[in-house]
Amino acid sequence: MHPDEWQARVQLAACYRVFDLLGWTEMIYNHITLRLPDSVTGGAKQFLINPFGLHYSEVTASNLLKIDLQGNKLEDSPWPVNPAGFTVHSAIHEHVPDAHCVMHTHTTSGLAVACSQGGLAQNNFYSAQLHDQVAYHDFEGITIHADEAPRLLQAIADKPLVILRNHGLLAWGATLPLTLVRLWTLQRACDIQVAQAALGPAIAVPEAVARKTTQDALQFDAQFGAGQDVFDALVRRIDRIDPGYKN
Repeated sequence: MHPDEWQARVQLAACYRVFDLLGWTEMIYNHITLRLPDSVTGGAKQFLINPFGLHYSEVTASNLLKIDLQGNKLEDSPWPVNPAGFTVHSAIHEHVPDAHCVMHTHTTSGLAVACSQGGLAQNNFYSAQLHDQVAYHDFEGITIHADEAPRLLQAIADKPLVILRNHGLLAWGATLPLTLVRLWTLQRACDIQVAQAALGPAIAVPEAVARKTTQDALQFDAQFGAGQDVFDALVRRIDRIDPGYKN
């Protein structure tokens, strides 16, 4: 195996364990996908995805599935690919040039916000860091139909975060750490919004302040690591709990 592929496998397997640590799992469902580098594929778009049937806590570097844009397995594995997950991921990987990593969750607070008419509220520290970064896509049912892809891509445009209405949260990015830190910020914004809603009317953040806050959110800036430091810290926690994901 090419060393770059193994490196990608270890990184992605660690990320599945991080999601488990954070409580972002949905039994055996949901997905994180990572495009393999051209050094491995010669320019073909190939991806790693979790085996359908395994909990995130069971994902390892070696049991991740390598697949093509159509979701076909490129290597033997006893585990299938979940078409409900890859339909969305495939469309983004194929048509959004910088989408090397795609993450999708059904967390309770994320889904609660996705079910609200107003969507993400501009009223807290975290949502203020996401001004003009969040797209919305209307619910069309379980995402197994390829004809939904053009409408999804039109809704996303160039925004790196997506609230799938009535469904959940989605993030994409040029790297796995950047995608993670974007999704984490959106998740925190949803957590705060849901908790705050029980307390009555919120204090709105003015648009100008939100715009400035987003510009100042250095965690997304490549000059400041773009999430690598956050991811590394979380992986160190995983290593102390169970380094078996590296197998």
